Amino acid sequence: MPNTSTTANDIDYRLAFDLAPIGMVLSRNRTMVDCNQRVCEMFGVPREQLIGQTFQLLYPSADEYERTGQRITPILNAKGVYADDRVMKRVDGRFKGETFWCHVTGRALNRDAPHEAGIWTFEDLSARKPVKAELTAREREVAAHLMDGLTSKEIGKALGISHRTVEIYRVKLMRKYQASGAADLIQKLMRG
Repeated sequence: MPNTSTTANDIDYRLAFDLAPIGMVLSRNRTMVDCNQRVCEMFGVPREQLIGQTFQLLYPSADEYERTGQRITPILNAKGVYADDRVMKRVDGRFKGETFWCHVTGRALNRDAPHEAGIWTFEDLSARKPVKAELTAREREVAAHLMDGLTSKEIGKALGISHRTVEIYRVKLMRKYQASGAADLIQKLMRG
């Protein structure tokens, strides 16, 4: 009977990275220095067009890119890891410009300078959670926090805005999704 056990010496880590079923990116100062095939498929762009680009390319707007970077810095400083669901944008291909929900997880290699170097994963949630209503950048941020179960005060603190402003965005979201209440809104957001 042949020996089918694999040792660490037998694993081709580059191949494992390239063929991982989840999108993976290595970054330095919010610039992509390497990525795997799944990221290229997800965002509809060849690897050569991603390497050397900032993550801004993958965001619906420059404003969202900037605010997200500011929001995650203290969390990466404190914990070394960060995760959330956010709306991202397909870069090229037949779905160019299409927005989709994406679960993003990152690990800072240096907590004191969290953007210096990191490892990021991207999971396309569009099959489970399509983006149906046209939302502004801030509405997407508020929606993502609502789906995480945060209160208006917690969302306001996370986004650096007042809880009253969060309530205004919540009302706008309820109108756009034709939700009858907070629980209905969250269910509709989860479904897309």
